[in-house]
Amino acid sequence: MSASELREKFLDFFKEHGHKIVPSSSLIPDDPSVLLTTAGMQQFKPYFLGKADPIKDFGGKRATSIQKCFRTSDIDEVGDESHLTFFEMLGHFSFGDYFKKETIAWTYELLTEIFNIAPERISATVFAGDEKIPFDKESYNAWAEFLPSERIRKGSRADNMWGPAGPEGPCGAANEVYVDNLEVATLVFMEYFCAKDQSLTPLPQKGVDVGWGFERLAMIVQGTKTIFETDLFEPIAQLIKDNSGSEDVKGIRIVADHVRAATFMIADGIKPSNTDRGYILRRLLRRARYYYNSLGAYDKALGELVDHVVPIYKETNYGLNGKIPIIDEIITSEEMTFSAHLGFGKKLLEKIIKNDGRISGENAFLLHSTYGYPFELILDIAKENNMEVDENGFQEKQKAHQEISRAGVEKKFGGHGLLLDNGELKAANEEELKKVTRLHTATHLLQAALRKVLGEGVKQAGSDITAERTRFDFTFERKLTDEEIKKVEDSVNFAISQKYDVQKKEMPHEDAIKSGALHFFKEKYPPMVNVYSVGNFKTDPPEIFSRELCGGPHVKNTSEIGRFKILKQEPVGSGLRRLRATVY
Repeated sequence: MSASELREKFLDFFKEHGHKIVPSSSLIPDDPSVLLTTAGMQQFKPYFLGKADPIKDFGGKRATSIQKCFRTSDIDEVGDESHLTFFEMLGHFSFGDYFKKETIAWTYELLTEIFNIAPERISATVFAGDEKIPFDKESYNAWAEFLPSERIRKGSRADNMWGPAGPEGPCGAANEVYVDNLEVATLVFMEYFCAKDQSLTPLPQKGVDVGWGFERLAMIVQGTKTIFETDLFEPIAQLIKDNSGSEDVKGIRIVADHVRAATFMIADGIKPSNTDRGYILRRLLRRARYYYNSLGAYDKALGELVDHVVPIYKETNYGLNGKIPIIDEIITSEEMTFSAHLGFGKKLLEKIIKNDGRISGENAFLLHSTYGYPFELILDIAKENNMEVDENGFQEKQKAHQEISRAGVEKKFGGHGLLLDNGELKAANEEELKKVTRLHTATHLLQAALRKVLGEGVKQAGSDITAERTRFDFTFERKLTDEEIKKVEDSVNFAISQKYDVQKKEMPHEDAIKSGALHFFKEKYPPMVNVYSVGNFKTDPPEIFSRELCGGPHVKNTSEIGRFKILKQEPVGSGLRRLRATVY
């Protein structure tokens, strides 16, 4: 059974049982508390909490999906037979409809009748209970209708309680389902809301969240020894072997996994950067390039592998079709940047491995700051060579470098380079102050527009505002096209033409971050911060164009800004661009 047939059979099964098929959401979640989508239930969180109506949106209380997911916790495990960074999660969900008995019966039917797996290969675990939640007898009895008692094990809270997907949210007792002792599915029965302090309160309605590991299921159904021999990976792995001439299983798996994951991340608008999800992408690509070289494929581009990834998913709705050129371009740009330093860094590493028993904090920082090695890759290399890394020394060097970088820099105003003089904005006169204020708000609109046009991987890297212009630096790997410049300009001027209000709100720093407000990740903020939002606040919910942590000042309405014009773009450094713009 091919992977495509497996997807189709799963969705058809639950469609026949009254479930609405819901497309996968983006790898970039709506929830600001998490960087990437890690589970199929994330897009359904409002329905589990009773904040959205499934009958209105899905025509019922049942849904099924195949979700694109990414888990950073598995990066270091990639290379074995079953761990991946990017994966697909088959799921079905109940929002106050069926519960444990039906879920377990369908799971068994799906395994034995649809996927033709022999019953004796199947086992399950249920929650044994603890001081807060009792033994899950209902699940145990439901499984007992299909499995002998020796294949129904009782598990602890660590293994058989699930959730929440983030710092807080729905959770409940879980069943883990195994085939040949390999976990293939988790059945979560949502009965509680878990707060940040880990306290539990009953949900207003019970829910079911079932997640299947698609790649593992494909391995079992196709009868392969590992997930990398399924039709989801075999074409990619074979090309890596052909290009490198190597049979190094671990290296081949790492390159295949990381390039596949990078393909999906870029397709969803993520760009390599030094922060957040952009850093995860950069880490994957640089780790893949390092291992591709180690396999012997020095002269082969990672981007070539993308041509073998995309066709595997041609029958899905994942948004890959037609994006090969931009994915190739971004991957090629990143690996060229890293490859320029990779060789020099490798020489330093060879010297360290030959002469030293460990990688010092100073050398680790040199590899990271000068040669672009992600710190996690340095740890990888050290582990392979049975060496230790002075992590504390590395952190001290990094902290000292950041302090030196800030030394001598005058206090910044709202993070945008406006200089303060005893708390007052420096301006020659009242007119100059008005112009700088207009430009300051326009700079917020500019960052929002860049992220809308180029993707959320764009991050502010610095700016400076005078009465004549704003200068804005941001993370991006290439020159913007004329069309992109025009789209950004038009987006800013659209916001101006809409006469959006500008609202200031003081709130705790933690709440500001949760609200999705843009901020400098390297900046140290006080406990209470100001958040400036630009948008239409008369709608419910408000239509927000821009939201940032900032000290002000700003116009009260975007109509005060005037027309916005980008004057020039230029490179600043590796992975950084600069725009100069004005208002008139």
